[in-house]
Amino acid sequence: MESAHRRRLLMRHRTRLKGKRIVVLDIRDDYAFMQPELVELLLRKAGPLLR
Repeated sequence: MESAHRRRLLMRHRTRLKGKRIVVLDIRDDYAFMQPELVELLLRKAGPLLR
């Protein structure tokens, strides 16, 4: 998710997201679906947030 996506979410769903945390992982959209480098990056950045 990029900052622009975060802003769009907040504009459209501010009341639903009240009190919720939105995390921007700053991962560029340069990867193919399930590309090993992307999976590794997601695990490294999002893994600690999901535990």
